[in-house]
Amino acid sequence: MKRLVLSQAVAAVLLSASLQAGGVEVKSNASVLKFSGVHYLGFVHKDPKNGESEDKFETRRNYFQVKAYFQDMPKNYLRMTVDTHNEGGEYNVRLKYAYLYLDNVLPNTGVEIGQVHRPWIDYEEHHNWLYRSIAKTFVEEHNGAHFTNSADKGINFKTKTDMFSSEIGLFNGEGYHGSDKDGENGLSFEWRVTASLLGTGKKHVHASKDSYADISFLGQYNTKTLKNDEDFVWYGINAVYNQPQFLIGATYLTADDKGEANNGKTGSGYSVNGEYRLDGRWAILGRYDYFEDDNDKERKETIAGVAYKYSKNVKFIANIFNIDDKEDKAMLTAEVKW
Repeated sequence: MKRLVLSQAVAAVLLSASLQAGGVEVKSNASVLKFSGVHYLGFVHKDPKNGESEDKFETRRNYFQVKAYFQDMPKNYLRMTVDTHNEGGEYNVRLKYAYLYLDNVLPNTGVEIGQVHRPWIDYEEHHNWLYRSIAKTFVEEHNGAHFTNSADKGINFKTKTDMFSSEIGLFNGEGYHGSDKDGENGLSFEWRVTASLLGTGKKHVHASKDSYADISFLGQYNTKTLKNDEDFVWYGINAVYNQPQFLIGATYLTADDKGEANNGKTGSGYSVNGEYRLDGRWAILGRYDYFEDDNDKERKETIAGVAYKYSKNVKFIANIFNIDDKEDKAMLTAEVKW
């Protein structure tokens, strides 16, 4: 079924291109169909402290997306996004997003219904940590807090004003690649509330062009998780300041897994990251993550690198990792967006 979804998506693109080339009229109940894609391609060298080194080429993620806009409501649309994921040496196709977006259902507020964005990660990837192609955000990263992921089935209300923005929603709670068996789980209440100190709350910001300063309160109250049949609660604060020349951001998170002691979920930690842009094309980046769990185990990760903007659609990144003082890793990445 997963391969079928991707095959159908690719077939739709090829069919559309062939129809346009042949001058054939294409009809749809949507007034506009917008296609786009994101690809993370690269090479990685891993050097564990105990074990043999490893070298391999990767296609880390490949996202294909379509938005169908409605003729009588041009700001409303249906979005579908699929992505590839390497698991056990085999590439699988997963449904990332499939939701209906309705604009202005409340004052300054739209809503996503279906398999939707969760409130935090998409915001951070556009405002704070801009290098998802090499590492996930601290809240999602396996070597960081590792609390949640970016999409889930549910409903997400998104409010935007100049000085304030928020996302508040109710979700299944296990995430888009987790298990949500027949109502055995509870639901998850999740939120992001952001003060935009420079009045950019409604703006789609571009870090290399805009200045912004945001402070966010974020978190999740996940009831009756599959793992232990009890609540999992985490929350935190994030601050980011950006000018066209540089960015600096920091996050603090704390969590309480009420169902089971010493399982590695309860704990607290922080992440700091920055980027200095040398000119219109070159940038230096860095990040440090630290998390200590209720087993008194520390998870630490350091990232440093350099990025080069080759064109509007292509960016190259070279970076190194030090993970828990157990592994060193070097990566080369081509980040492609179209």
